[in-house]
Amino acid sequence: MEVIHSISNYHPQRSSILTIGTFDGVHVGHQKIIRNLVENAKKQNLSAIVLTFFPHPRVILQKESQIKMIDTMEEKKRLLEKLGVDFLIIQPFTLAFSKMTAVEYTRDILVHKLKISKLILGYDHRFGRNREATVADLKQFGLDYGFEVEEIPAQDIDSIAVSSTQVRKAIATGALQKANRYLGRPFSLTGIVVKGDKIGRKIGYPTANIEMEEDDKLKPQEGVYLVQCHWKGKKLFGMMNVGKRPTVAGKETQIETYFFDFKGDLYGKRLRIDLLEKIREEQKFDSLDTLKNQLDADQNSCQNLIPNYQ
Repeated sequence: MEVIHSISNYHPQRSSILTIGTFDGVHVGHQKIIRNLVENAKKQNLSAIVLTFFPHPRVILQKESQIKMIDTMEEKKRLLEKLGVDFLIIQPFTLAFSKMTAVEYTRDILVHKLKISKLILGYDHRFGRNREATVADLKQFGLDYGFEVEEIPAQDIDSIAVSSTQVRKAIATGALQKANRYLGRPFSLTGIVVKGDKIGRKIGYPTANIEMEEDDKLKPQEGVYLVQCHWKGKKLFGMMNVGKRPTVAGKETQIETYFFDFKGDLYGKRLRIDLLEKIREEQKFDSLDTLKNQLDADQNSCQNLIPNYQ
């Protein structure tokens, strides 16, 4: 997959099939659209293109500076490449870009620049200045400019339409199994292992402290989680604590993971850790001994669940 920053840097060699969106999470609904895109492109010998935007349009249009993304851009790239996309175009989203009319957007971007033969869109897609145009308008533009439009109906799971908002809510409330079902994969955190205060080591639970790579990445609800990590060809299971560590009077939220049956130095290593299930809420304990007893119980709970993920 070739990653291109800005539509202006794309120079097509052939016509394309395109889909458009932020695709935050690349959840099961997104996957249905993209698999359809790739399948169509292969059959017709066309380029499969995903057009996405950075920053998220809501940051620019609604001043939502606090919006957190399910995936970092690097994670999104990895997921889209795995699905077989030929080109990922990351368009800088600006106020000027947002003010293009639907006609300008269709004629100048989709037809003249991206040379689309077909456009595949998700349910209820809107576009153009003030999101003024609908899929019905696009279908009319398709007749005018010679491209086909296909709308993918809403993908439902448990009668709830899957959306990035639903996924974010599930992660933020600790409903990891629901979130992972929506995503079709485990929600993950990626970061560098940094040195901590080594309190865990004192009680027999040395942890890898993860420093997140991007500030706009969504963090899970505070608590203890069963996790997995692929390291040097081996799947490691462990338990992660997300929180302020009230037992030792911590002030900042930290992400710490203890891996079962692992010995080694992970400092400075980049890890991607999958969150599988939430085990319990974060708690304050009277002493380190009491905390250790709880961690023993947490490890036992996690190890009883591991067979479900092997």
